[in-house]
Amino acid sequence: MYAYIVRRLLLMPLILFGVTLLLFGMIALLPPDARLALYLRDIPKNPKQSETLIRQYGLNDPIYVQYANWLFGREGADPNTGEVAVRGGILRGDFGWSRTGSDTIANVISRRFPATVELSLWAIVPIIGIGVWMGVLAAVKHNKWQDQLLRVFAIVGWSFPSFVVGLLLLMILYARLQWFPPGRLSDWATIVVNSEAFVRHTGMNTLDAILNGRLDIFFDALRHLVLPILTLAYIQWALLLKITRSSMLESLRQDYINTARAKGLVEKVVINRHARPNALIPVVTVSGAVVVGLLNGVIITETIYNYPGIGSVAAQAAASLDVLTVLGFTLFTGIILLIGNLVVDILYAVVDPRVRLS
Repeated sequence: MYAYIVRRLLLMPLILFGVTLLLFGMIALLPPDARLALYLRDIPKNPKQSETLIRQYGLNDPIYVQYANWLFGREGADPNTGEVAVRGGILRGDFGWSRTGSDTIANVISRRFPATVELSLWAIVPIIGIGVWMGVLAAVKHNKWQDQLLRVFAIVGWSFPSFVVGLLLLMILYARLQWFPPGRLSDWATIVVNSEAFVRHTGMNTLDAILNGRLDIFFDALRHLVLPILTLAYIQWALLLKITRSSMLESLRQDYINTARAKGLVEKVVINRHARPNALIPVVTVSGAVVVGLLNGVIITETIYNYPGIGSVAAQAAASLDVLTVLGFTLFTGIILLIGNLVVDILYAVVDPRVRLS
């Protein structure tokens, strides 16, 4: 088991190195003056000033030197104070300036990421729990009306794009019924949260509301999460239903299931203790991928509901051709993806001993 984890850990730096090479290659395709515009808040109009800044940022250096500077930073004098220091370097947490967020990319991500984490945490339980339950039910009721109904549900859910589901929910549950509004908080709750009396511990409204003893803020924040969660869940339910149903049907056909039934075990015990644990092995991998996808920021869902997560800011950056913000977002989500896949692989090895033995 430990050797398996060590092998996975040793692969992570190599994969991350490949990701950084790919992203830097995208930046290197731009000419020096275009790349200069990515790093500056105010672009100089004088060509001589631009040439000076290009030399200062090392944008005419050999490509391997630029790559090293991009990773580790570059020593240079501050244009305002003249103080010599190392500036830049994604390994130092300096991803550059975000024109979309009017702040450093690191600050934009740190400010937006708690909202995405909050949405993901609240969405995980209904997505995985209900999706797996429906898959098991469809397999147990194979070819009965429950199975047929759930299969139609899966086909429809797999066919509908997320933005169509989101718009339908928005029109029905908000525009018509006025039940669940978009955004993250109501106006009155936003005023309270931004006041000095409300302490921001985590950046997640529901958790901070509990820590501040404000249940009214908690329920308002939860009310705003319903529509994004339903939109994310409907698509993922279809995926988990299909995979769980297929795996469960295969598990129910195994000899050990027939042996358990021949021993006189109650059908509920056969399903819950023998068939379902083995059927959930492939579901673990898919569920892990679903969770990692949520943490990466679901761009379409956050954009539809005006939800201020990292997905929505990435969409804004792409629309305004803010290349550096998009690449910073890509690198950040790539790191999350690598860590998430490592956790999923470890869980998979815990669930399935055959992975450890191989």
